[in-house]
Amino acid sequence: MQVSEILRVKGSTLFTVTPDTMLSDCVMTMSEHDIGSLVVMDRGKLAGMLTFREVIRVLARRQKELRTGPTPPVAEIVVREVMNVTPTVATPTMDVNDLRRSMIETHQRYLPVMDGDTLLGVISFLDVARAVLEEQSFENRMLKAYIRDWPAEG
Repeated sequence: MQVSEILRVKGSTLFTVTPDTMLSDCVMTMSEHDIGSLVVMDRGKLAGMLTFREVIRVLARRQKELRTGPTPPVAEIVVREVMNVTPTVATPTMDVNDLRRSMIETHQRYLPVMDGDTLLGVISFLDVARAVLEEQSFENRMLKAYIRDWPAEG
């Protein structure tokens, strides 16, 4: 199975932001749409990824700052300050096993899928797990049907 097949089943809805988008706006978008990542685009090019991991890191840092004493007024954070500027990228022809290996090795749950400079979508670890489960379920049903229809020896 290839990444393009997972994208086809998943659909083509994409959520993108610019590096200058306020982080608070991103958090609201992610919450409203129940998504774990946003693709950061700058002048039509992939600039990075913002995932809940980066958001959690910022919250943890801010919480630590609040606990260590008085701090000056907190400025609004923009995406460029916290985004992953070097996300691992998937291609549409990538095999799902290579994709899983890449996600595990890089500890990235969300990968932008690029065809050259064109953003095709985002693949999440959940998307991969769902696709593999569906493929295995289909194969299991086919094998059971094959065994059930096994010709009797005569």
